Amino acid sequence: MSAHERPSAVPATTTDGRPGPPARSGAASAIGWALTIGLNIIAPILTYNTLTKDHGWSEFAALLAGSAWPVLDSAIMVAWRRKIDEFAVVSMVFLVITALVSLIGAHTARALLVKDSGVTGLFGLLCLATLLAPRPLMFYFGRKFATDGTPASTAWWNGMWQYDGFRSTMRTMTLVWGVAYVIEALIRIGLAYTLDTSTMVTLSPLMIYGVLGVLGAWTAWFGKRRAAEGARRQAEAQAAAAQAA
Repeated sequence: MSAHERPSAVPATTTDGRPGPPARSGAASAIGWALTIGLNIIAPILTYNTLTKDHGWSEFAALLAGSAWPVLDSAIMVAWRRKIDEFAVVSMVFLVITALVSLIGAHTARALLVKDSGVTGLFGLLCLATLLAPRPLMFYFGRKFATDGTPASTAWWNGMWQYDGFRSTMRTMTLVWGVAYVIEALIRIGLAYTLDTSTMVTLSPLMIYGVLGVLGAWTAWFGKRRAAEGARRQAEAQAAAAQAA
């Protein structure tokens, strides 16, 4: 770990010897979450719905216009924290991919449902592809949601990469998210050709957010479990060392 990644001041350590996270800034967290949710989720949806339903824009044009919001979020983060926010970049990339995919093939309702499934499948493949990168995708998503974005908390999260258990946890999470979304996409594509369109219009978003909720709950549980395992192993090692002494 390089010097610029090492936390400058850490108030405590965890039971397994790792540095604990610095105190979170409530104001920074609130502002960061408001920007993330507002500019990456709410604004693109409102833009798409408003332009397509009220102004007659094409799906492609509306989706492309909505992708400007994550760009704005990234610009704000760069100006405020002097770093590029990976969450906003990924959101922007997939909004653009969705817009491009909407142009391919037939423009029927069933085709649009299949294309929508393809986008979540692409996200799953992206997760799997980043397992070959120096750091997997869930490392950056984890940093987005586990810190308040301040230099101290970001440095703490970056510094955790030096621990084998942390690296293994991030890679396992990325693998599970990738496989889950590839399977989810394949199932939805199959259902799109099996069920009628009206049923799939209701079922498709339920599957998307259902899988997201399950993965979110599993990620929280798995993270706590791995932290507890690390603490237990450290305690056993300390007890064995004390007994040998």
